[in-house]
Amino acid sequence: MLYRDFTMHQFELLMTTLKAADIQFMTVKDYYKNPQGNAVILRHDIDDRKANALKFAELQNKLGIRGTYYFRIVPQSFDATIISEIESMGHEIGYHYEDMDLAHGNMDDAYQLFLSNLATLRSVANIETICMHGSPRSDFDNKSVWSKYDYKKCHVICEPYLDLDFQTLYYITDTGRMWDGNRYSIRDYITTDKKWPVFHSTRDIIRSIEEGKFPYPVMINFHPQRWTNHPIEWTAEFITQRIKNILKAYRKRKLSAN
Repeated sequence: MLYRDFTMHQFELLMTTLKAADIQFMTVKDYYKNPQGNAVILRHDIDDRKANALKFAELQNKLGIRGTYYFRIVPQSFDATIISEIESMGHEIGYHYEDMDLAHGNMDDAYQLFLSNLATLRSVANIETICMHGSPRSDFDNKSVWSKYDYKKCHVICEPYLDLDFQTLYYITDTGRMWDGNRYSIRDYITTDKKWPVFHSTRDIIRSIEEGKFPYPVMINFHPQRWTNHPIEWTAEFITQRIKNILKAYRKRKLSAN
């Protein structure tokens, strides 16, 4: 049978495999406050198709699993009802900020946008951590606003890219609709001296967990819009992401040359 990755079937199998392992599920907030050596941080960046985030959260809730869900402020991500429902299950909600991009690189405007957008999200859910959106088509790194301003003055305790130690915390992401897509990722990657393992598929990750070889602690970053059982949606996402990866690889080379 042809193996299809990035389906909800594969996601559920990954969750149940982790559940059966000797690990501790933690939110970003909880790990920042009290890091554990066997921690698994399930981070979800809700870039698009916000209804998929609810499917992820419901499945995890059924298994007694908690994770962190980062929502953008744009309509394809932000939905007060969905956010409230996910938080009610015990998951952490955070702000997936992209204010440097929205402000076209103006740092002062970006910070004011950040304050306004954070307040909007806080009117719906408790927000204690934030995480940048990569904005691959933008010329601006959304984290750069923190070279002038301090998010911790906004009662934010953690930005994973800036506050967690990825020399000791393994990071793996489905960016590019693949687990080994660093060559396509413009900003969603970690620079570290440590030689972490590389996985090609969700099946490879599951096998590693079952064999006791998967490294902990770990942050696993999911983009729920990539995961579906529907054949037409799955094929459309597969083709679209292949095209995006080609464009991102070209843009990454261009940015590196400048």
